[in-house]
Amino acid sequence: MATTTDRSPLVACPAPQAERFAVVRCLTEALAAPLSDADATIQSMPDASPAKWHLAHTTWFFETFVLRDHLEGYRLFDETWPFLFNSYYEAEGPRHARPQRGMLSRPSLDEVLAYRAHVDAHVELLLDRPELAALIELGLNHEQQHQELMLTDVKHALSLNPLAPAYAPLLERGASPAAPMEWQSQEGGRYRIGHEGGRRPGGFAFDNESPAHDVLLEPFALARRLVTNREWAEFIADGGYRNPALWLSDGWAWINAEGIAAPLYWRGEAAFTLSGLQPIRPEAPVTHVSFYEADAFATWAGHRLPTEFEWEVAAASHDPVGGAQLDEAVGVHPQGSPGLFGDCWQWTRSAYLPYPRFRPAAGAVGEYNGKFMSGQCVLKGASCATPRGHSRATYRNFFPPEKRWQFTGVRLAKDL
Repeated sequence: MATTTDRSPLVACPAPQAERFAVVRCLTEALAAPLSDADATIQSMPDASPAKWHLAHTTWFFETFVLRDHLEGYRLFDETWPFLFNSYYEAEGPRHARPQRGMLSRPSLDEVLAYRAHVDAHVELLLDRPELAALIELGLNHEQQHQELMLTDVKHALSLNPLAPAYAPLLERGASPAAPMEWQSQEGGRYRIGHEGGRRPGGFAFDNESPAHDVLLEPFALARRLVTNREWAEFIADGGYRNPALWLSDGWAWINAEGIAAPLYWRGEAAFTLSGLQPIRPEAPVTHVSFYEADAFATWAGHRLPTEFEWEVAAASHDPVGGAQLDEAVGVHPQGSPGLFGDCWQWTRSAYLPYPRFRPAAGAVGEYNGKFMSGQCVLKGASCATPRGHSRATYRNFFPPEKRWQFTGVRLAKDL
């Protein structure tokens, strides 16, 4: 969603929507194809959702906001399912508790796939209606977010299986040694931040990326690559997780309460991946670290994390569809790509807050971003699990500072 001068909450994508609808919906099902019904049903923690629920929820979105509200005579596939597959939309009424989504052994995976086919067939009847194009594009971007969540949630669930099963075979991509730590310098000054809505070509944006506004930045530099596993191992060996001087107070309390001593999924010299347990690749970007860990590492390295505004300004010269991003249903891993996009989402030191003059859209879709603007940190870029073309320089991902089951990494910054 993007706020425009006429208060429309959305900006439509210029790509052929019928083709795009088919591609996005098919990729979601392809991502679920390697999973059994049991794989798709389990929920490993309250933050994660079963793959079956992701398949159904993204379909509920189209059924509710597109078909129910805009297709005359449409009848719900099952009148009891909105209670099961609403996520957090208070305006849509009560819903099944998030921590209990793994208890939904029924409907079956096959029934959910039948639900998707039913809804797809009806949405296709509306794809030529220009007044619905922006709403459908919102639904597609929403589904792309859930494609990434599906992969990270499946990874977390499989990691708890003592057999360390693989979601997909390992694809050897010939990772090269990490480049020396070099820096991209940026002059200080006044910069325009955020999405311009209907005044800027480039199509869709979420409402939290607007309104565009000016910020004043001091001179800074941004690292040209992400922090690697080798560098993180050096941080550990130097007592990084045992030195309170490196940590924010909340972070120090968190690592001690949770017994945190390494990135999530590290198991000695190996790490759990979507391709099962694999040797840690020293030159690959470190991933699955929290904001607290990222900040402590930056302090140890003698630098800091960038602000989201610094990152966005630096990204103006980088290709948002570059780097390791999701193109097909495979076992994705950070590769060590050039540029600011791909491999891992990058923590910034910026709190997730509304931009000046931000107002959420009216109705249930207005609950999409604005209600979460408290207690979270902004991440920028894209990860190896982000559908290619989904992200952009203005994109604002956000998570609480202790979360790390997403593909989250570290890019350093420094003052000049």
